[in-house]
Amino acid sequence: MEDIEKKWNDLISELQPNFEEELSLKTILFLIGVQELGQGIKDFDKEEKTYLFHIAICKLLSPFGYYRFKMIDEDGWPHYEETKDMEKLPSREQKLLMKEAIISYFQ
Repeated sequence: MEDIEKKWNDLISELQPNFEEELSLKTILFLIGVQELGQGIKDFDKEEKTYLFHIAICKLLSPFGYYRFKMIDEDGWPHYEETKDMEKLPSREQKLLMKEAIISYFQ
């Protein structure tokens, strides 16, 4: 756990100089969602932003067996199916798993 927190802080320190506002888990999830969508930076509506978070979470947790890639729809949006229920994990463990997945994503 301490190792994950150290790696997390190191990652934030590495990424932070590229951004004006302080990076948070939510901000990084949004950025990963935009990256995985692959349509560049543009104005997203509220529903699209929510789905970008979903894309990021699915992509990050696929290697851990929580989601499986299904398809890309006609608008270029990826779709995943849930294979394991993350909600069964306590919220602290969910957050640690997300941090671990993000660290892996950037390595």
